Amino acid sequence: MAWVLNRAGSYTPTDYSSGISQSLSMSLCQGGLHRQRDAVQQTGKPIRANIPSRGVRRASESDAAACNTLCRKVHGFDREHEVAHAIARGTAAVVESNGRITGYTTGVGFVGHGVGETNEDLKALIASADGFSGPGILIPTGNGELFRWCLDNGLKVVQQMTLMDAHPSGPANGVYWPAVLS
Repeated sequence: MAWVLNRAGSYTPTDYSSGISQSLSMSLCQGGLHRQRDAVQQTGKPIRANIPSRGVRRASESDAAACNTLCRKVHGFDREHEVAHAIARGTAAVVESNGRITGYTTGVGFVGHGVGETNEDLKALIASADGFSGPGILIPTGNGELFRWCLDNGLKVVQQMTLMDAHPSGPANGVYWPAVLS
């Protein structure tokens, strides 16, 4: 966890994750961490499935505003810098439904987050990925529908983790998966 915090430098990531054995000490040592939720690190072969009424494509600079608007709707804040960096790196993707962006990801994996209006949006993003970056993707266990869908589609639980949020945003108005650091 120290590596993640050092890598962040002056940048304050939205989400920190740690293994369960580190959770209590992390909570006590990092006074700015507020909310804790469980997440499961999952990995496996790419799912490569089509989700009805959803199209996924690589995000472009012209999509950034819609991604940030969606993030503000879901979380109450945007992740403008993370989105811009992911678009520049070529790891960002958007999902569209009925002609508008209904979800996005900065990368499907350990250092990329995803945000959507519905679970179908997140499923489309995960299902379209060519693979999972790093050791896997973090799926909040509180989202039972998405968690079960991942298992049903061949992803395996690698490690249970605790997600500690540095920016409390209240209940989400949509669905998401967190990142260790985007």
